[in-house]
Amino acid sequence: MPKITALILAKNEESNIRDCIESVQFADEVLVIDDFSTDSTKEIAESMGARVLQRSMNGDWGGQQTFAIQNAASEWVLFIDADERISGPLAEEILEVVKRGEKCAYWIMRENKFHHNQATHGVLRPDYVNRLFPAAGSYVTGYVHPTIVTPYPNKKLNHIMYHYTYDNWDQYLNKLNNYTRLAAEKYKEQNKKCSFIKDVMFRPLWAFIKVYFLNLGFLDGKMGWVLSVNHYFYTMNKYVKLYYLYKDNGKL
Repeated sequence: MPKITALILAKNEESNIRDCIESVQFADEVLVIDDFSTDSTKEIAESMGARVLQRSMNGDWGGQQTFAIQNAASEWVLFIDADERISGPLAEEILEVVKRGEKCAYWIMRENKFHHNQATHGVLRPDYVNRLFPAAGSYVTGYVHPTIVTPYPNKKLNHIMYHYTYDNWDQYLNKLNNYTRLAAEKYKEQNKKCSFIKDVMFRPLWAFIKVYFLNLGFLDGKMGWVLSVNHYFYTMNKYVKLYYLYKDNGKL
C-alpha cells in the first residue's frame, strides 16, 4: 500500500499541534515544518513521533509548502494546518482512495468552527481545499493565498475536515492586519491598478453585500454581522495599503 505523509506547517502552535497530530495518526509519517517556533511546538511534535524540520518561511507559504513536499518520505502527501482536524470518516476515506491507487488531487470540504460560537455562512461558509495528492511532480506557488500545482486530475472527497479558526479577537485582527499587508505587497509586485473611488470606497461595500446577503451571513446572527463588517474592513485595508504603497511607499 502506498504510504502517506501528513504535512504540517507550524509556528508557535503549542496549543494546537497535539490535537492536529492526533487527527492524522493514520498517516505513515507526520512531517512538521517548523518556522523556528519560540514555544514548545517542536518538542510536542517530536514527543508524538513527528519528524520536525526547521525552516524560515519569510512570508512565502508556497515556498514552505514546496519544501515540505520535497522532504516527504511517502508517495502521497496530505496537507493539514495546525488548527485543522481530520474527522474519523475522512481518515477512513483517505486510506481507501490511496489504497485504490488512483492518482488524483483530492479536494476536501473544510468546515469552519469556533470554540464557543457558530458561523456556517458568509465569510466562514464551508469551502473545498486541495490537500491530498501524490508528491511526484507537485509544488506550490504564491505567498498569501498559495496555489497547489499538480499534474493529476481533480476529485472531491465526501467527508469533511474541521478548521478551528481563531482563539480570540486579538489573533483574528492580527491575522487580518498581516494578510492585508501581504496582499497589498503582492498586488504591487503584480502591478495591479488601484483606484481610490472604485477599490477603496466601493469594492469593500460590495464585499460586505456579497458575504452578508448573497452568502447568507445574516443567518449567523450577531457573529455573521461582525464577520461581514470585518470582511468590509479587510477588503478596504487591503486596497488602502496598496493605494498608499503606490502613492508614497506606504508612509503616512
